Amino acid sequence: MSKEVILTGIRSNEEPTLANYLGAIVPMIEMQQKFAGAYQLNMFVPDLHSFTTPIDHATLYDQTLHNLKYFVAAGLNLADQDTYIYRQSFVPAHSELTWILDCFTYMGEMGRMIQFKEKSQSYTEVSGSEEFNPLKDEDIVGNTKKSVSVGLFNYPVLMAADILLYGAKWVPVGEDQFQHLEITRDIATRMNNRFGELFVVPEVTAEQTAFVNRDRGLRIRSLTDPTKKMSKSAVEGKSKILLSDTPDLAAKKIMAATTDSVGQINFDWDEQPGITNLLQILAALTGRDQAHVNADWEGQTQYGELKRAVAEAVSQFLAKFQSKYNAIDDKSLLAKLESDEAKMREVSDQTLLRVQQAVGLRPRD
Repeated sequence: MSKEVILTGIRSNEEPTLANYLGAIVPMIEMQQKFAGAYQLNMFVPDLHSFTTPIDHATLYDQTLHNLKYFVAAGLNLADQDTYIYRQSFVPAHSELTWILDCFTYMGEMGRMIQFKEKSQSYTEVSGSEEFNPLKDEDIVGNTKKSVSVGLFNYPVLMAADILLYGAKWVPVGEDQFQHLEITRDIATRMNNRFGELFVVPEVTAEQTAFVNRDRGLRIRSLTDPTKKMSKSAVEGKSKILLSDTPDLAAKKIMAATTDSVGQINFDWDEQPGITNLLQILAALTGRDQAHVNADWEGQTQYGELKRAVAEAVSQFLAKFQSKYNAIDDKSLLAKLESDEAKMREVSDQTLLRVQQAVGLRPRD
């Protein structure tokens, strides 16, 4: 590949929220527009990653296509020749390279992954144990600990394969994935030192952040508990705006949003997170500068008026967005997927063969 590769993932499961749209989907579309023509953009669906934690497997395939359509509705240009969209499981080299990388990755490295510790904590709490040490056999075979999958423990190595197969130098990830990017660099460097230049080593996290300027300053919060983020996995439906919510339902959720008893509108995350969250949503959906929106509302005392303004903005956004979604041609999207997956199989197979030759699985030229 002649152009430097930017690689980013599109979640395949769970219904996206307004927070996902503003904080993840829109930045990806902007990234495509910004780097069009200068870089190759790999936007892949990590569907193998999706069931490291419990999901509805019966809906996974359809949900993958469903979520991709959200990106198209948001403005993803499928005609861009430098953009490739593909499903991880449709490119077998991801799985095979993962096994090879596994054999050059250490248990201690995986055991230090913060994401694993945090995601497996729910199993620890169920069992009543004080601490979950994945390196202890008794923890793994305990009554509840055994439900923590090896996949959850090991998925950073699969992520490394996702990156290294395509020589991706740029991998825009959130702070919660920085450790995984660093372990990718460690694995690539380790194998390069032993077998020669097999892999492009991604740039360090500081360079990654500077390159994509990913942080938009958006922190969309729960509508029922604005001290927490708006989460698609939250059980309480009133806490989140789903992209599939009807405009009327979304407006009702905004009108019922938790605020405070201060009695005056201020943009203050510490003292008035609920009000501040509404002001942020209003600015994001109307395309106005946050400071200008704040100036219109700060000092006013009628919370209901602000809620009505935000509800109207959310309602109009969803109506327009869902109209674009419904107009997407499913056959064209699937054709793009299949074409790009064929190309990615060619590219990834070349990398895999080079690795197989280096480790002795295939004859060297």
